[in-house]
Amino acid sequence: MIGEDVRRKEDNRLITGKGQYADDLKFDNTAYASFVRSPHAHAFIRSIDTSAARDMPGVLAVLTGEDIVAAGITPIPHAIGSSQFGSDIRIKNHDGTERARTQHQALPTDRARFVGEAVAMVIAESTNLAKDAAEAIEIDWEELPAVVRGIDALEEGAPQLWDHVPGNKAMDGEVGDRAGTAEAFAKAAHVLEFTSWAQRVTGVHMEPRSSAAEYDPETGKFTIHASGGHGVVMMREQIAASLGVDMAFVRVVAPRDVGGNFGTRNATYPEFVLLPYAAKLTGRPVKHQAERIEAFLSDFQGRDLHVKAKLALDENGKFLAFHSVNTSNIGAHTVSYTPLNKGIQLMTSLYRVPVAHVEFRAAMSNTVPTIPYRSAGRPEAMYIIERMIDLAARKFGFDRVELRRINMIPEEASPYSNPMGVIYDNGDYIGCMDKVLDMADWRGFEARRAEARKRGMYRGIGLSNYIEGTSGVPRERAEIMVDPTAGIVDVVIGTQNTGQGHETAFAQLVGSFLGISHEVVQIRASDTDFVSAGGGSHSGRSLRFASIVMHKATAEIIERGRRIAAFMLNVAPEEIDFADGHFRARGSNGVVSLFEAAQAAENDLGLPDELRGTLAAISDETTHGLAYPYGAAVCEIEIDPETGFFHIPRYSTVDDVGKALNPMIVDGQTHGGIVQGAGQALFEWSNYDQETGQNLSATFMDYQVARASDFPSFDTHISEVPAKSHPLGFRPGGEGGTTPSLGVTINSITDALADLGVTHIEMPATPSRIWEAIRAAKAKQEA
Repeated sequence: MIGEDVRRKEDNRLITGKGQYADDLKFDNTAYASFVRSPHAHAFIRSIDTSAARDMPGVLAVLTGEDIVAAGITPIPHAIGSSQFGSDIRIKNHDGTERARTQHQALPTDRARFVGEAVAMVIAESTNLAKDAAEAIEIDWEELPAVVRGIDALEEGAPQLWDHVPGNKAMDGEVGDRAGTAEAFAKAAHVLEFTSWAQRVTGVHMEPRSSAAEYDPETGKFTIHASGGHGVVMMREQIAASLGVDMAFVRVVAPRDVGGNFGTRNATYPEFVLLPYAAKLTGRPVKHQAERIEAFLSDFQGRDLHVKAKLALDENGKFLAFHSVNTSNIGAHTVSYTPLNKGIQLMTSLYRVPVAHVEFRAAMSNTVPTIPYRSAGRPEAMYIIERMIDLAARKFGFDRVELRRINMIPEEASPYSNPMGVIYDNGDYIGCMDKVLDMADWRGFEARRAEARKRGMYRGIGLSNYIEGTSGVPRERAEIMVDPTAGIVDVVIGTQNTGQGHETAFAQLVGSFLGISHEVVQIRASDTDFVSAGGGSHSGRSLRFASIVMHKATAEIIERGRRIAAFMLNVAPEEIDFADGHFRARGSNGVVSLFEAAQAAENDLGLPDELRGTLAAISDETTHGLAYPYGAAVCEIEIDPETGFFHIPRYSTVDDVGKALNPMIVDGQTHGGIVQGAGQALFEWSNYDQETGQNLSATFMDYQVARASDFPSFDTHISEVPAKSHPLGFRPGGEGGTTPSLGVTINSITDALADLGVTHIEMPATPSRIWEAIRAAKAKQEA
């Protein structure tokens, strides 16, 4: 039932080696693809000579950009931002024009725009034969200057990526009140300025990107096997459009199990278009498994936001105004503007700021495109405001907790419109902060700091509050059928499992609605042969939207079942009560189970015609607007000043999800989210050489990911203040661990080193950077 810690039913197959990942898919007579990827960050393709490769043993086909254009394949029509669905602020340029859109051809014909961009494709009898042939392709390159940092790409004289995007500025606009903000700053007693960069990271999936495709010449139908959280329906639309065929001729199937997603799989990759065409061309299934270095070089990446901000305060610490310039590095192609949009809406977080003005810019650069990565845009926004509050408290003499408290939105002020015009529904924000401070023993910290100092260690504690604005594709569809023969309830849903435990959680939810065991509820998704609508899994949308349509469909089933039971028991429908999966005639012992009602609907010829037939229902709903999960986190860290190495002895969080369907799954999501966010704060960086544009972190030797040993056992608590923006009170719960973690981690580090005069360390705050900051601070003190 709702609220129970039900163990995930999918885990048994995963821990016993029976999971089915993309590379487990087997096909008869399979051919294999390998890609030639650009060694240059920016270069004209003068010519491609494929003759030697075509003549090599086992080679079935070699394709270039000119070949696919000749075949009628058009650029991939990426869904460039969630605001197109009317659920967020619709951001435009200053002059009212829309965001730029580039032509993302699966293989470019003119030039390569980042290291790792695929420029040719070989299909052969084996992967090794395809790789050998790929090495034989000769390309005449004309190397061009490259730019990899967003703020550099907007500078005058920077290398230009696209002729129709002058100055590499794909978007340039503002939200808020420019004049009012300037006026408030002019009257402020205190002004805090802060500039920082939330660096670029990548998803580092356990299972690298893999895809396969088949073509049936008799039906003309393509089948693509690929994972992507945006959902099989949207992927089918984009693949069909690029291939130039009707959607009826495209089937997309996502593998049952996915070795990691976090958003960076949530787009149509070039391989998803090229492989089906290759399957048609060769008459064989074609498969591609990205190697780890290919993933590092060509997986869509996340974050990469530069912010220059100011916060105005009065003499008592009340916030008066906020201003920032947010520069998002969206990479070489316009795959998504969503992280930029999400962040600018929430720059003031859950604090009362009377007026704000945010300028935003999207810069194109010679790097992999960026798309939404876990909690897209919100961790960056929370990082900026939470760092600024700590810096303001220390600089202007305020207590950092009380500075937050006097500026937080009180519960009675809900619904609350922030200065960007986003209306938060409701929540006990102060209560969450107080709870996490109590869990973390904030008051007792100074004794722990003093004990650490006796051992020669520097110990710090950090706090971060957060709020999210989650949306996603607003349409969702559920088809639910009661099958009396099999004794199951079959649920087809348009959202998509990418590791969140949908098989269990959704079965638990439907079982709760119908009063039956979740064990007899079967969840089916991820195949366009039976999924006709729905938006996949992203932006915390899955439970939020799926619960609405599953609730409406089950309510329809219950109502029809009540009428069937009333006919069978010879009473009026209003005299039938439904509970625990049974229809009971009030005042008698007459009982009909849900499955008996379904059996009668199929077999009882005496039933009225309107009650006969499969006991099933469909709900297809479009729900606009945002959801607002929120919470707070405290991180405690201990640093060795001689080496800069650290360990985290305590980490506490409180996350409000409105209503927890399965608290165990929510806690698991929180644990993973913390590691991803703190991992960025401490270790991760997709680092590009600023001169050559080469990715300097394209292997695990160069890109450090967090390990379990880097963290303590997390102390997590779930707050449940029902969301007024949802008919069942749910808020999304899969991203809360990540959202405050950048800010809280850096806040704890700077608190540990505050006595040395260290005020800030840029992410990733590696031991080397911490050690350098300590050295510089000590040298300054000595001077």
